[in-house]
Parts: sequence; structure tokens; C-alpha cells
Amino acid sequence: MRRLTTLFPSDLLEEHAEELGVVERDGKLQMPAFVWSFVFGSRLRRSRTLAGFRWSYNSTADKTLFPGGFYQRLTPALAEYLCDLVEHGLDEVAVPDTVDADLSQFRDVMVADGTILRLH
Repeated sequence: MRRLTTLFPSDLLEEHAEELGVVERDGKLQMPAFVWSFVFGSRLRRSRTLAGFRWSYNSTADKTLFPGGFYQRLTPALAEYLCDLVEHGLDEVAVPDTVDADLSQFRDVMVADGTILRLH
């Protein structure tokens, strides 16, 4: 947990959310608690539902979000924001000295296999 909070400090989470327009105004939404509810929310409860993520947020944040307020924040801008955070994390964790120079040109690699996942 300490490594994640060092990698993603609260200031970075809030500032980047403002840059992308995820947060329209300062108010109820606490961006660090919102992000961590999606990262760790399914670990606290067995259900991986949006209601479970909202419960996780409300249990850690200072202010409660009602269902409508929570669900209206699930936007394409939020998806872009979370993707940016994943890229930031991968960029920070990757150790360039251990990668061979010939392989450093590859940033993204796509692997296809025949795995079938059934979602309920």
C-alpha cells in the first residue's frame, strides 16, 4: 500500500483529474478515495458490483455519495483518467536498465490466446 500511495500521491490524483475534466467542481468527490475504492473495493467485499464500489468509497471518504451522484461520475473521462493512471504506474515501475536495447522499442505488446472467460 505504501508503494502505491508513493507512486500515486493524492495531489497527483486530484490534479490529473482536474486536467482531464473528471472533476467538474470541488465539492463532495474526494478523488483519492474514489480511485482507491476502484483499486481495492473488490478486496473488501466479495461483490464486484458498482454498489460494492460505492460502499467502499463511502466507507473511506469523509462525505457520502448517494447512488445517483456516484453513478453519474462513471464517464468516458473517468475511463481515460484510470487508463492514464495505469500507464503512469507502468512507466514508473518499469526498470529501463534491465531491458535489452533491441527490446526497448516495444512499448505495447499484444498477445492473443484462446482463453474464454465467462462473466456473470
